[in-house]
Amino acid sequence: MAGSVDRSAGTVSAAVREHLRKLCLREFPCGAGSWNKSRFLPRTCRVWRELVPREEEAGGPSEETVEDLLGLVCSPQSPWALLEGSSAEDRFLRQLAISNPQMLKEDFLNSYFRSLHVVDKKVSLVDKDLLKFPKLEELVLSANEIKEIDAFNLPPTLKVLELYGNYISSMKCLCDRPPPGLQHLGLGDNKLLGPLQSVYITAQHWPNLVSLDLGFNDLTDLQAMVASLSTLQRLRLLVLQGNPLALVPYYRGFTIDSLARLCVLDDITVSSSEKHQFQGLRPKGDFLAREAQFVVTIGNIRGVLDSSVLDPDPGPQGPFISYSYYVTYDFVEDEEGEGSEYEGVLAEIVKPAPSEEEVPEEAPPTPTAEEAEEEAESVPSSLSQSLELESGVSAGTPSLPRSLGSDAEELAQLRPRMDFRLCPSPGTVLFSTVRKPWANVIPCSYEMQHSLRDLVPLKAFLLAGTTVTIVEEKILSWPVVPPPVDFPTAGKGKGEKKKEKAERDKKGKDKAAQGEKEKKDQKGPRKKRGLSKELRQDPPILRVLGSGLVVLEPLLAGESLVSTLCKFGVIRTLESDRLTFLRDSKNKKAKKGLENDYRPEPLSVEVQIQIIQCRSAEEALRTLVVV
Repeated sequence: MAGSVDRSAGTVSAAVREHLRKLCLREFPCGAGSWNKSRFLPRTCRVWRELVPREEEAGGPSEETVEDLLGLVCSPQSPWALLEGSSAEDRFLRQLAISNPQMLKEDFLNSYFRSLHVVDKKVSLVDKDLLKFPKLEELVLSANEIKEIDAFNLPPTLKVLELYGNYISSMKCLCDRPPPGLQHLGLGDNKLLGPLQSVYITAQHWPNLVSLDLGFNDLTDLQAMVASLSTLQRLRLLVLQGNPLALVPYYRGFTIDSLARLCVLDDITVSSSEKHQFQGLRPKGDFLAREAQFVVTIGNIRGVLDSSVLDPDPGPQGPFISYSYYVTYDFVEDEEGEGSEYEGVLAEIVKPAPSEEEVPEEAPPTPTAEEAEEEAESVPSSLSQSLELESGVSAGTPSLPRSLGSDAEELAQLRPRMDFRLCPSPGTVLFSTVRKPWANVIPCSYEMQHSLRDLVPLKAFLLAGTTVTIVEEKILSWPVVPPPVDFPTAGKGKGEKKKEKAERDKKGKDKAAQGEKEKKDQKGPRKKRGLSKELRQDPPILRVLGSGLVVLEPLLAGESLVSTLCKFGVIRTLESDRLTFLRDSKNKKAKKGLENDYRPEPLSVEVQIQIIQCRSAEEALRTLVVV
């Protein structure tokens, strides 16, 4: 017996038997026992029909009446009551097991069930014992472990078949002998993949299908899918959202125009105005671009700590420190790549750090003092350079040496300190807004359009979400000190020595005159006095101020826009805000008011991600592919 149980484990019939066992149909207060034995004692004069208990027969003093037993299973406070949410069939069987337990034979139970709900029972096999239910019309096998179904084991009387949340990768197995009268088929949240699944969704296999749910699979070919669905003359309700094919801008309009009899698409009623707006789109289906389009908008950054007020004033030899701030986010990378088109225009694509073999041999050119001042507002850099990164929670990280050569050992020591939040996830590209100087409200004014043709990785990316990070970039600049010049005197005559001395005196006078002129014209802040004409920069020091995940799954579920304010907590302090206020304000008396009503604003950034959806046939026709 144990062996047979093991062989049937994981089957639908085994799950049904286990469910009936848990109903306790043969245990108190159900079934026959000492609590009602007098109702079932046989009499010599009775024929078999008289074995049915009679209500008017009184039981013994230790027995319970039928009404009392029914009260035990029906009362919510009773320990024998069914769990909340039990089906009407379960309640009926419990009551029948009290009033007439002898009817609960196998044949009766099999013919009684018209609906079976076997949900989340780790079922992996639809076995042939299911054919023992001759009147079964509804079969729900959702949230199980089914990978394939033998259609010959499905009762031909089925009208509703739900297989949500399983591991079915192809509909071919269902088409061997599908139930001829099936009206609803639910295959959402499975593993249906690729463009070939549409050949199994035709009137040849499902002539009476009224409702079809294929949502949240990996179906990719909208045109082929709609062509097959158009053969289902009785189809009125359809769900395709959550599939990669539903991410193209013209998805809803093209589906509505191609399936004229459709009443509900993705749980939204198809209106007559929608049919009119997308009229004429179906004939152009083969020429529509099969790509999804997104627009990412990043607004204002608030609550940033002004780190510059905490730095000491630079000396004549530096370092001169500049700060800038920007936002990064990762987005799925298209198969053709989208970096070269936008880099330097709307965003900077931050590349991963190079390997040691890719370290450039030549150092970048040394910027001038004028260029260094412009860098304070926008310093183009990427992770392909050798960067020093600081975590937002670690303070006191030592800075890099003032000069970084191409030595591989130095780069190897730097790389383990890289903050993982500044690296893109696998299969994605890291995008960055333009660097901006500190302000109480830093306007990013960023907008980027992403066009993606590889839709399956795009769906996986939307399910995972994107990581938004606020980064502080710190750059130290140093005056370039010219190397000392040796003046060898051996082997030269008196005339050459006099000539060189005269040239040195002349250069000294010119340099002194130039210094007097610069001193006279100097009008900038004190820290810029004595600047050398040329400055050299250390590699940027990056510090993550805040990082968080933005959920994008609503875009996959039919929403057109995800708009959120990413909050990362308060990083400003009273001391830093006081220094900033005193630096920027001429009213020194306002210092006390700042302390009394001090409410620092949390670090935050505004993020919007929109999926482009066509609202008319005219908008959809703009995506035509030019041949």
